[in-house]
Amino acid sequence: MQYKMLVLDMDDTLLNDDHEISVENRTMLEKAKEKGVQIILASGRPTPAMIEYARDLGLMDSYMISFNGAVITDLKTNEVIFEQTLTQEQIHALYDYSQEKKTHIITYLDGKVISETRSEYIDIEIDITGLEHEVVPNFKERVQSAAIKCILLEEPSYLKEVEADLKATMPHLSVCMSKPFFLEAAQNGIDKGASVKFLAEKLNILQEEVIAVGNAGNDLTMIEYAGLGVWVDNVDDHLRDKGNVVVASNNNHGVAEVVRRFILA
Repeated sequence: MQYKMLVLDMDDTLLNDDHEISVENRTMLEKAKEKGVQIILASGRPTPAMIEYARDLGLMDSYMISFNGAVITDLKTNEVIFEQTLTQEQIHALYDYSQEKKTHIITYLDGKVISETRSEYIDIEIDITGLEHEVVPNFKERVQSAAIKCILLEEPSYLKEVEADLKATMPHLSVCMSKPFFLEAAQNGIDKGASVKFLAEKLNILQEEVIAVGNAGNDLTMIEYAGLGVWVDNVDDHLRDKGNVVVASNNNHGVAEVVRRFILA
C-alpha cells in the first residue's frame, strides 16, 4: 500500500517526554515529505501551542488539527476551514458538573487558559501549551460566550470514574481522556477521527491510504478510522489491542519507525 497521509498525535507520540522532536523522527519525516506524503499534526493542544512545531517541521504548506478535532487550519493561508464549539450553556453545565464531582475545570478564551482554581494538573497544561493562565473569581461570569472545549482535571484513578459518569450524564457531548489526568469535553461528533476523515476527503485521499499514530484515548477514533492505525509502545494498556500495529515508544523514535517500515519500505 502506498500511503498518502500520515497523521501524528503530538504529546507522548511525536514528542518525547521533554516535548521535543528527536533527530530520528525529524529525519524520517523529511523523507516522508520527499515522497509526497501529507503530514498532519493532530493534537488536543490549542492551535497556538502547535504552530511552532509545524513551522519547525516545514509543515506550513499543510493542514493542522487542533483542540482534539474541533479546529482544522489551512496553514498555507492561516484560514480555519472547520471549527465547532461548545455553547456557553454547555460550558456552564460542565462547570456545575465539575463542582458536583469536585474536579478542576478549564476552558480557553482569548488565547488564555481560564480557571477558578490552581492545581498541579492545570500547571501541566500551562507548561505544555505555553498559554497564559487567567485565574478568575467566577468561572461562569468569565465565560459569557462559546468556547472550543473544556478539560476536567483530577487524580487519574478518580477521573477514570468521572469519565464513565460524564459520558452517561452528558451523552450529547464528545468525551475522552487525553492524559490520565485530563478529561476532555467537546461538541457532539467532534474527535480526531472525524477531522481526519474530513481532511482526507477534502484532499481526495482514500481511508486506506491514511496512517494515524497516537498513544491515548483521544487518538482512538483516528486510529480506528485510518487504513493503518498505529500505537506507540507507551500507549495506554487498555487501548493496545485496538490498533493494527505497535511501534517503539515516543522516547524511542516510534514515529521514525512508522515512516521507515510503512512509507519508505
